[in-house]
Amino acid sequence: MNKEQQTKLSSPKSENIWLEGLKTIGLSIVLALGIRTFVAEARYIPSGSMLPTLQINDRLIVDKVSYRFESPQRGDVVVFNPTDELIRQNFKDAFIKRVIALPGETVEVRNGKVYVNGKTLTEDYIADNPEYQWGPSVVPRGAYLVLGDNRNQSYDSHYWGFVPRGNIIGRAVVRFWPLDRVGGITPYPNYENLNQ
Repeated sequence: MNKEQQTKLSSPKSENIWLEGLKTIGLSIVLALGIRTFVAEARYIPSGSMLPTLQINDRLIVDKVSYRFESPQRGDVVVFNPTDELIRQNFKDAFIKRVIALPGETVEVRNGKVYVNGKTLTEDYIADNPEYQWGPSVVPRGAYLVLGDNRNQSYDSHYWGFVPRGNIIGRAVVRFWPLDRVGGITPYPNYENLNQ
């Protein structure tokens, strides 16, 4: 067998290797985009509005599936697209805040405390008590009141209003960076008095 015959015999294999490699890369891209679009995505924290719960530059996984089957709950840390009011102010990037009040609830901030339906919200996760007064206001149907855990340094619902359900991308569930802070991000279940 001469060199020309050997080259012809080896060419299909090398073409197949390249073709298979391209197929694998293509499938990987499609799967990654599908997962990011429908299942989960990574996000980072650009500001201190959620201190002390989330630090600047924390990296999170956002669950985008759960809210297809259930509604956001009080205490959930949610990522959402800018509301119409925020878009008017030229905001384009997603926000991350904590759900404080649900559709139909009356919420008020006064004397350093948050009140939902007249009951004090227990919040041992915030940086400081709020130094502002807001409300009372009823959360519209299909919307949520969200506040940052760093209450006095957060541009949140008390400035620009409520978040429509359709704007919510998903719930922050896991911090994967930095390594010394890896772990789940769970809602705080200190809200029992609101259900009585």
